[in-house]
Amino acid sequence: MVQGVNISDDGYIINTNPATNEEISRIRVSTQSEIDETIQKANEAQLTWSAVPLTERISILKNICYAFGHEALSSKLAAKITEEMGKPISEAEDEVKEMINKDALLDLIQKANEDVVLGGSVLVRDALGVVAIVSPWNFPAGEIPLLALPALAAGNAVIVKPSEVAPECGAMVVQTFASLLPPNTIQLLQGDGTVGEMLVQSQDIHMVAMTGSSATGKKIMEKCAPKLKRLVLELGGKDPMVVFADADLDKAVNDAVTFSLFNTGQVCCAVERVYVEKSIQESFEQKVVEAAKAYVVGDGRVREHNVGPMVSAMQRDHVAKQVDDALKHGAKMLYQGGIPDSSSSLTNTGDNNNTQKGNYYPVTVLSGLKQDMDIQQAETFGPVVAISSFDGSEEEAVRLANDTEYGLAGYVYSTDIDKAGRVARRMQSGQVGINCYSLLEADTACPWVGHKSSGFGYHSGEEGFKQFSIPKSLVYPGK
Repeated sequence: MVQGVNISDDGYIINTNPATNEEISRIRVSTQSEIDETIQKANEAQLTWSAVPLTERISILKNICYAFGHEALSSKLAAKITEEMGKPISEAEDEVKEMINKDALLDLIQKANEDVVLGGSVLVRDALGVVAIVSPWNFPAGEIPLLALPALAAGNAVIVKPSEVAPECGAMVVQTFASLLPPNTIQLLQGDGTVGEMLVQSQDIHMVAMTGSSATGKKIMEKCAPKLKRLVLELGGKDPMVVFADADLDKAVNDAVTFSLFNTGQVCCAVERVYVEKSIQESFEQKVVEAAKAYVVGDGRVREHNVGPMVSAMQRDHVAKQVDDALKHGAKMLYQGGIPDSSSSLTNTGDNNNTQKGNYYPVTVLSGLKQDMDIQQAETFGPVVAISSFDGSEEEAVRLANDTEYGLAGYVYSTDIDKAGRVARRMQSGQVGINCYSLLEADTACPWVGHKSSGFGYHSGEEGFKQFSIPKSLVYPGK
């Protein structure tokens, strides 16, 4: 069992709906011989694909993105996202919409891979070979193109191992890519971490790009070390939001609640810690509670529900354990909403067998949290708004924000832009939103980087796109 997903004795993923725990399908796990064959085919296909001119590769990839805009496919894919991992259908539809028009992104990818004249020399970029993509369950469709597009544009072949939590979503995305690419340029493997391990440690895989937990990322690094494989690992986060007394309070409240609860809180760059200046704490907390009351937990297929189930009983119990521990050690429960009556207990029973109906956890607002609490140090990944106070100084804001092993994203709210900028520059985070949620506002050219335990390498932006190829200098005599 991985993330609450059972693998049957005869080698099938038992694919279930987290809103009901009813079985959706059974997906066969790839065998060692199938993995070996897939890798061999990928290496053969890569030679042909890399010979296709860059501009033609980019054109093909743009057409693939347009294909996700076909109504029959987009609606089916969005419905499957909600069915497999539980997010509200409106959020699933938005995830698919983000996949459709990637012209600006692909134009930047093309620029990153073009030849550059350096005096009498020419800098070119070579494909690495075969790139293994290990994609996550929280954005089971959208994360695959994010890594596959730059990998393919650079002339690599790609093998995708989607999360076992959302195997059909991964299959639909890969099949759409494959329908417009030369045979075996992109392929699919299914299974849990055992399959992922066999894939990434193969001698004939040249790069691994993965989005997931820091623990899994470290295991991948270990398996890839003997051959010094290239890695892009986008890992966990414990992202802080700092709210100064001079902030636009309503804006800060809205963003604190929205981006703590988006995707049921199962986002690597979710707001996981809110530090509000002491002088406005009471007012801020009152407004947060009122905003949180507007969120309704339930089956994501029902449009009135704007918070879905947790992806698994295991994830639900992890969140419950963190909240219970915080309350035990002095935190205050400001608000906890309701869940569907048919769902399982909110307490951490240790029962991860998904026998109850629905993996629901209520929208929760906590206050009075201490830095040494587990909920302030370890990734929560659930529908919790976690509030603490600070004295209003820039020094303490920075100290608290940086006081975890993670460093993926951060947020600073203040009408004093100079002050916000100073704090943002000192945050140990790859991306910091100033009076905004950075993921929504960042320019296409911005890379996505994790500091500390939040990542290794980076993707997106011109710098990130270049991670999927290797530079080579062509040096001519007498120039």
